[in-house]
Amino acid sequence: MKSILFNSTILMVLLTACSPSLYAQIPDPGFTVDNSTAIVITDPQNDFLSPDGVTWGVIGESVIKNKTVENLETLFKLAEAKGIKVFISPHYYYEHDHKWKFEGALEKLMHNIGMFDRGDQLNKEGFEGSGADWLPRYKKYIEKDFVTVVGPHKIYGPEQNDLSLQLRKQKIDKIVLAGMSGNLCVESHLRELLEDGFEVAVVVDATASAVAPGYDGNVAAEINYRFVASHVYTTEEFKQSLK
Repeated sequence: MKSILFNSTILMVLLTACSPSLYAQIPDPGFTVDNSTAIVITDPQNDFLSPDGVTWGVIGESVIKNKTVENLETLFKLAEAKGIKVFISPHYYYEHDHKWKFEGALEKLMHNIGMFDRGDQLNKEGFEGSGADWLPRYKKYIEKDFVTVVGPHKIYGPEQNDLSLQLRKQKIDKIVLAGMSGNLCVESHLRELLEDGFEVAVVVDATASAVAPGYDGNVAAEINYRFVASHVYTTEEFKQSLK
């Protein structure tokens, strides 16, 4: 075990030292928006994006730095103006989800702080204005016909909701991905959508991640987007690509 750990440490040091040249060798396959393209946004909800949300203390710095709130609204506006469908993959926890017998680290944290809590899937009592509700500035878009809200994902990825089904049923093959949070739900959606046969690009500043001493989720997410996605846009680059 010590040998494995030692070798892993050496590998990380070498990769870090060589990273500029290695990074330069990574191709950019590119991405073109066409009639089979949709925008997928994960968790555009108060608990992530509002200063009153339960995660603001660890994620607010990244949201402000990236201008995530404004950039997500730009994506909604562009989608409406250009006739691009938008799919929302939300995150809800119902009362029965709090009966789980084991959890990962951040699952446990989310449950402990009541993140995205709702009573049950058939009851919206107390939902309006709660941490699970949409950020108010997005509601005027989400309530329109060009937006589809799919079932909630439960941990990070869309494996347990109907996102892929709803995309396929509307003849969507290509995804422009954004939302919250970068190194968790967005990255997990990216990986699963790729495995499910979709072509995926990410809008890097229309997302944000937790930042804490010794941990920067934003950096981790952005590295993996570049390694995994077909293309990484800024919001402005995506806007310019539609002209």
